Amino acid sequence: MLIRRLALVLVLIASPLYALDRSQVADSPENVTPLLNGQQIPDITLKTAQGEAVNLRELVASKPTVILFYRGGWCPYCNAQLAGFQPVEKQFTALGYQILAVSPDSPERLNEQKFDTDYQVKLLSDPNLEAIRAFGLAFYLPDDVAAKYREWKGNTFPTLPGSDRIVLPVPAAYVLDKDGMIQFQYVNPNYKVRVDPQLMYYAAKLAIKS
Repeated sequence: MLIRRLALVLVLIASPLYALDRSQVADSPENVTPLLNGQQIPDITLKTAQGEAVNLRELVASKPTVILFYRGGWCPYCNAQLAGFQPVEKQFTALGYQILAVSPDSPERLNEQKFDTDYQVKLLSDPNLEAIRAFGLAFYLPDDVAAKYREWKGNTFPTLPGSDRIVLPVPAAYVLDKDGMIQFQYVNPNYKVRVDPQLMYYAAKLAIKS
């Protein structure tokens, strides 16, 4: 009887973990539930700047990957982060990595983001918030902040079908192996604080050795 009760307690304790639904949009950036080290990336489809559909797992299977989630090309902190990876990009490619950058921006808006021709980061569009939600990074922007954003940029921000609430990703960075396993992740609810590219490089280097 004691063993049965203990088993029941363990099931009750463990059940919230299994019930965790990362596709749900959090009410604040502090309450997102991102994918963690040792977990597998989801099977999702994104779009290139040319509007072509690409499968994330197939992309990752071709070579180890650094993937960055950013809020959009309208965000100065995101643009600074992407620019910060440019000087160290060759260090990643020397290890055999590719760098993917995912945002809710449409393919058309991705084309408006200009990089030097030798910058090989691949910009990917997640217009339906599929990847952002599957990685557990999506949150609703507070209504008062959303009103200011729309006054600033108009209706250029992502929403879910049937809702006018703005959904954004918490900026995040992941190191993935070719099996789609997360080897390192950095997620910070403060959108002004981004991971140092050199830290990502060291994490990527260690992941290759492991």
